[in-house]
Amino acid sequence: MSLKEKLRKSDLYFYIANKLKYIYNKYLISSEKAINKQFKKRLGRYPNLSNPELFTDKLQWLKLNWYDPIAVNMADKYEVRYLVSEIIGTQYLNELYAVYDDVSDIDITKIPKSFVLKGTHGSGYNLICKNKYHHDWKKEKKKMKRWLTQNYYWSKREWVYKDIKPRIVCERYLSEAENSSCGLTDYKFYCFNGVPHFCQIIRGRGGQDMIDFYNMEWEHMPFVGMRLLPNSNDQIKKPKAYNEMIDLSKKLSKGFPFVRVDFYYVDNRIYFGEMTFFPTSGMGKFNPPEWNRKLGQRLILPETK
Repeated sequence: MSLKEKLRKSDLYFYIANKLKYIYNKYLISSEKAINKQFKKRLGRYPNLSNPELFTDKLQWLKLNWYDPIAVNMADKYEVRYLVSEIIGTQYLNELYAVYDDVSDIDITKIPKSFVLKGTHGSGYNLICKNKYHHDWKKEKKKMKRWLTQNYYWSKREWVYKDIKPRIVCERYLSEAENSSCGLTDYKFYCFNGVPHFCQIIRGRGGQDMIDFYNMEWEHMPFVGMRLLPNSNDQIKKPKAYNEMIDLSKKLSKGFPFVRVDFYYVDNRIYFGEMTFFPTSGMGKFNPPEWNRKLGQRLILPETK
């Protein structure tokens, strides 16, 4: 490994780069300019923020013009547990082993063989551990320390993450017996003003991800998005608790112009996953593209900014 590569992997390099990025985002560029810049880079055009019609553009408008303190707690991977228990009940929560303010508090010897570690304050801070004896925990803890130094808000201007306290939660590892090699099946409900319209189903994690959209009548929809991944080759079996998931989505999404409510279904039991207000930071693609407009028509923006 060259000296340059060693420096790039060092904690000092990461700290300086992270600090410079923070200063630039906070003091040298406004949220609107940052969103315009990222959107243009991702999608090849600027979002229409004055009169948005497309789903992606409306999500950018919500970043800049809508705020709800409850959404902050809903986005927090730890605090959301209290809201879920109040709204739909503790029976839908996965077992929590521990919550850590500092990575040095994580004692691997006191955790079961399999578990999941998640950062509470952003997206993508996940460590799925099937066997703790197969991990280099010095390396993993270094990675998690970096999680806790980052404020996810500054990268994509998703304000729901800005004031979340950085922590790490440790939960029970869930697996489906018939799908153990490919991870869990995600049931992600796209809810508009408290009403679920579509269920995005993701399968094949850990291998070839496949994404399908179904409507509430379990009819396969002729589009893909926000990530352009292939559909499944077969008709997905409707889960027995599908209607119950729909009802739970209505309760959890009530009062929000848009939110995606995620569930897992393991051993005939529903588990709450998370709440996502800006999937793919609102910068995903649709195929066919007209579905970006069709979803946008369902998202009624609040009148009061």
